[in-house]
Amino acid sequence: MIFAKQLIYWYLQNKRELPWRKTKDPYRVWLSEIMLQQTRVAQGLPYFLTFTESFPTVFDLAKADEVEVLKLWQGLGYYSRARNLHFTAKYVAEELNGVFPKNYKELLQLKGVGDYTASAIASICYDEAVAVVDGNVYRVLSRYFGIATPINSTKGIKEFKELANTLIDASQPGVYNQAIMDFGALHCKPQNPLCDECPLSTSCIALATNKVKELPVKEKKIKIKKRYFNYLVPVTPDNKTVLEERTGKGIWQGLYQFPLVESKKEANEKELVETELFSKLFPEETTVSLFNKETIVHKLSHQHLITKFWVVKTTKINELTMSWKTVKEQPVPVLIDKFLKEYLNEES
Repeated sequence: MIFAKQLIYWYLQNKRELPWRKTKDPYRVWLSEIMLQQTRVAQGLPYFLTFTESFPTVFDLAKADEVEVLKLWQGLGYYSRARNLHFTAKYVAEELNGVFPKNYKELLQLKGVGDYTASAIASICYDEAVAVVDGNVYRVLSRYFGIATPINSTKGIKEFKELANTLIDASQPGVYNQAIMDFGALHCKPQNPLCDECPLSTSCIALATNKVKELPVKEKKIKIKKRYFNYLVPVTPDNKTVLEERTGKGIWQGLYQFPLVESKKEANEKELVETELFSKLFPEETTVSLFNKETIVHKLSHQHLITKFWVVKTTKINELTMSWKTVKEQPVPVLIDKFLKEYLNEES
């Protein structure tokens, strides 16, 4: 209990002023928690403000077109979060009359809501004593209690959740949860934690045993897969191009992209022109030029995309075309968004 009180005392003096902390509205808390998964607060904050301005209520979000939602989400990554967000908004609006479930177990049933998000909403909005466990919490607990169990192992996930639930201040669970998360983000940081001025320093096992840099422990990372992307950027005499929706269950589902040739290694122009997709798209003579002189390496969590953008000037395309103005309105991956900004800037 002393641990919780020390954290809450620190938090009340050092907490960040964030818009979703000024309310117990489950819609806004849910929105912020989904956005902040795998995302820093500084990056997520502008998106939260844009979303709440565009969709003030869960009904507004439910009525929106998915393309609009994905466009506003563009740049946040992990786009399945946006699709799940939209799905859940429609479910809450249409099936639950706009009222979010009021406890941890029922919140867990919502699509895209896992243990962490359900715990956050239940504790902050409904004062239910369920502990949040995110990267910040893992770090604080592993260091303070000297726990070397890998935080990404089945055993570790269970062990840390059970420990966290024994430490929560049941009289103010939402405040405690936000306190330990902020403490991990601002004070007990991954690199250069502020141990010299830490309110928990006299009882921190990692500090006492000189293991602050060794904790928390993570199991070996998944091997990074390399993929080779070649985007074909058609350009017609009337300045139109081709953009198509990315289908399937892989990365960027529902976003838009230029026609893509994925190769087993870096491809040159000759190899590209000989592909089936190129022949199918361009029945007449073309002029092909590589836009990015240096290969782009776009890094995702488990894969690196070695990418080239090939500008293909042609008089005929066997595909529906669209104007560049329409292209700019479509939700696209950051990789393509960066290309568009550079390409359109050069063309203007």
